[in-house]
Amino acid sequence: METIQGMKRTRYCGEFRREHAGDTVTVFGWAQRQRDLGQLIFIDLRDRTGIVQLAFDDATARDVFEKASTVRSEYVLAVTGEVRVRSAVNTEIPTGEVEIAVTELRILNKAETPPFEITENSTTAEATRLKYRYLDLRRPDLQKNILLRHRIAKATRDYFDSQGFIEIETPMLIRSTPEGARDFLVPSRVHKGEFYALPQSPQLYKQLSMVAGFDRYFQLARCFRDEDLRADRQPEFTQIDLEMSFVDVEDVLAIGEGFMKHVFKTVLDVDVPTPLPRLTYTEAMDRFGSDKPDIRFGMELCDISDAVRGCGFGVFSGALEAGGTVRAITAKGAAATLSRKEIDKLTEHARGIGAKGLAWVRWTPDGVTSSFGKFLTEEEFAAVLAATGAEQGDVVLVVADAKKSLVLSVLGALRLVVADKLNIEKQGLGLLWITEFPFFEWDEESQTWVAMHHPFTSPLDECIPYLDNDPSKVFAKAYDLVLGGIELASGSIRITNPELQQRMFRALGLSDEESHAKFGYLTDAFRYGAPPHGGMALGLDRLVMQMLGAPTLRDVVAYPKVQNMTELMTQCPSAVDAEQLTDLGIGLLKTEE
Repeated sequence: METIQGMKRTRYCGEFRREHAGDTVTVFGWAQRQRDLGQLIFIDLRDRTGIVQLAFDDATARDVFEKASTVRSEYVLAVTGEVRVRSAVNTEIPTGEVEIAVTELRILNKAETPPFEITENSTTAEATRLKYRYLDLRRPDLQKNILLRHRIAKATRDYFDSQGFIEIETPMLIRSTPEGARDFLVPSRVHKGEFYALPQSPQLYKQLSMVAGFDRYFQLARCFRDEDLRADRQPEFTQIDLEMSFVDVEDVLAIGEGFMKHVFKTVLDVDVPTPLPRLTYTEAMDRFGSDKPDIRFGMELCDISDAVRGCGFGVFSGALEAGGTVRAITAKGAAATLSRKEIDKLTEHARGIGAKGLAWVRWTPDGVTSSFGKFLTEEEFAAVLAATGAEQGDVVLVVADAKKSLVLSVLGALRLVVADKLNIEKQGLGLLWITEFPFFEWDEESQTWVAMHHPFTSPLDECIPYLDNDPSKVFAKAYDLVLGGIELASGSIRITNPELQQRMFRALGLSDEESHAKFGYLTDAFRYGAPPHGGMALGLDRLVMQMLGAPTLRDVVAYPKVQNMTELMTQCPSAVDAEQLTDLGIGLLKTEE
């Protein structure tokens, strides 16, 4: 192994252009590939900025030429030479007009043949690439993702600093508090039998920072939730967390919109028109069947209850008699793609997410076929077609149930599946606010009302009278920011009135003693003059994923976990020594597989 003593980088590999011809330069990097043509050797040298070609020919010193002949892929090189214009221009790379005629070559480290080629858009199985993530991260497309994430993080700090926010770090070892997901617990060696938790969010600390008088707080906060993974969820993630004092909903939304405008313009040079559109939770569910609707395409839900009320089809009439609803989506021009076989697949999908079945209409040039048409009169069936706006070439999918929420959520999910099957073009960014969420949602398992967001969310003033007698009518000063059909951010105005907070705890089934045991340090602080405050948290990982158009968070997180919550590279989680467990006062129980 050679050293780099006496050598200092002049530029990064991807920065060389025609105007640098004639310069004597030094570069460092990895050998992407070596091409030995006998009397001529070319090496593509790669670093995080790109590739530059190194040239060795009959003018190269013999010892340097012979050393170049030994170079293999992923060798680490230090090179000095003169930039010159290439005889054959490569238009595929930014440095394609020039090359470096090498005068000094040092092999700083050799490399074994890697388990896969370090190239963009690798077709190697993801499990293999994640096992060797340090090699996977050398790939230019992944490096671009991580570098863009860095730029987004920098733009975030710049924006919030310009708006008077103060970055405050909150603890990573905290008291376990109920926040909707399982905590990751950390045993205490000093206080045996007691545990810290890793924060699911900095929620309580940022509210305490408002009580402390900091007025405007933000943080790129690491958060941890022990819940099942999916494409847009990791057990550890980063939030752009913020809180503001002396504000109402409009103030927080204005800061959020300003941030989105700033980060898209700074990083992607994309103009975000503001103000962003808004839908209440109720409107979003009625129109799109989702509280995180993808508004980049149509196919909105329509209510056909009036058209089928009292009809001869028991599925529809029974649902309506039980106080339910009948809704539909119309897939324009879908009849050619959604065959009977495809509709059967959609029916199974609908059943898998709670529906009892899926009714349908398919209108082809040969005529109209339907799963329920024979049970309706001509007038009733015509009314359904009119209500859904169906025309020749369309497919209508209908769900009926006594539970309105189930109908809406099933159709909302089918809407996305059908859009993917039809390859519907999506227009714009799909940025919007969802406001006025229900404060409570009914939990079937526990048969109790639970907080949809968290118990510190302030209810709408006009809903406070319903707290004690009709929780279903209580809506919150809560809001989500949606980007391209995913929830990007969530926030609310907080409760700062101690009496109202206790009423909220009681509505959630917590006694005064229980609420004080869990949250006493926050409610005690409110007794000493808490300013009105509110805030939100944006998912940095999700923001990067959406700005890049990446299909999964694993493409924008340097060292991600996979579906079963393991990290393939380091093979964690792993067993620990018995001595470590003894120090913590922990014993393991053997359980049958």
